[in-house]
Amino acid sequence: MAMSRRCIPYTPRTIDLAKATFALVSTAGVHLRDQTPYDLDGDNSWREIPGDVQASDLMVTHGHYDHRHADVDINCVFPIDRLREFAAEGIIGGVANRHLGFMGYSQQLKDLYDRAAPQMAKLIERSNADAVLLTAG
Repeated sequence: MAMSRRCIPYTPRTIDLAKATFALVSTAGVHLRDQTPYDLDGDNSWREIPGDVQASDLMVTHGHYDHRHADVDINCVFPIDRLREFAAEGIIGGVANRHLGFMGYSQQLKDLYDRAAPQMAKLIERSNADAVLLTAG
């Protein structure tokens, strides 16, 4: 069975950025240092990252892009410190209590589309996020 290529419906922003709480979702292979690394041959799993995470507790496991800059400063691909700065300045309302990292390399596209992506979306929906910032490696 072929996967559908349905369009994502346009969803207008209904909340002022200064009131919106943002979650990060990254395909850059970001995870906590004490979490299981991703399988470099392809992996549809994800890692939940707590909202109060310290940037120094994060790392990248991904073999399909050059992440040496992210290894020095994770904010290149997972801008948690920048979001906190924006919240402190009142540019955004806050930083969510839950973020997600996964490795954006997979040959299992049907599983990603049918199972993994909907489950990740449910986790974010159950967080306190009003908006999501998507990042890639």
